[in-house]
Amino acid sequence: MNIAAQLYTVRELLRDPGGVGGVLDRLRAIGYTAVEVAGVEPSIAAAFDEALARSGLVACAAHVSVQALQRDLATEAGRCVRWGCRYVVIPSLPAEYHSAAGFERFGREAVGIASALEQFSLELVYHNHDFELTRWGGRSGLERILESSPVMAELDTYWLRFAGADPAEWIRRLPGRVPLVHLKDMTRDRAQTEVGAGELDWAGILEACREAGTRWLVVEQDECAGDPLDSLDLSYRNLSRLLVT
Repeated sequence: MNIAAQLYTVRELLRDPGGVGGVLDRLRAIGYTAVEVAGVEPSIAAAFDEALARSGLVACAAHVSVQALQRDLATEAGRCVRWGCRYVVIPSLPAEYHSAAGFERFGREAVGIASALEQFSLELVYHNHDFELTRWGGRSGLERILESSPVMAELDTYWLRFAGADPAEWIRRLPGRVPLVHLKDMTRDRAQTEVGAGELDWAGILEACREAGTRWLVVEQDECAGDPLDSLDLSYRNLSRLLVT
């Protein structure tokens, strides 16, 4: 399994086009071999493309909103192809989908989106938060999405645990269908923290990833107490140790 950094973690550091190269260079120096693209605004697009090309990093995936894919799939797919991505990840769904009928509606829409992305040799993935674990009639929103569409899953360890679920159990339920997993830890008071600095069962989670055939372990932390690059550094070091134990 390979380790990638989710660029949403360093979104504030990417606002200045002049600093993009330094951020990517630091990630490479830490040891990351890849990034998952998110938060690349038009103002830094050219600088990002250039910096990524010379950084030695690959872009394993990119987060793209469902609205953007519905509005102009070809443009969004073109960006992902340019970056070298394989996976296009829908990071969340707007409130209009947050119901049993809404999740099933998205599942139907995802069939068409996935088919259109295949023309670009891209695969569609969905990233969960906690709201997809809400249940109606014994079935969660996430189950409804996965049962009604070919979309794959980017399971998020923190948000699964936040919703009261077992991340390892969820990963094992989806062999061959969870190519990316978001790794972030949880403190006793349920705040996000660096991998290995909280209470999640990383031995169990990583073993489940191996069993499920996960390709990319994507380190993300939505909010960091200090410098987000330092948080990504600590998570990388802890995760590297966990992978060899």
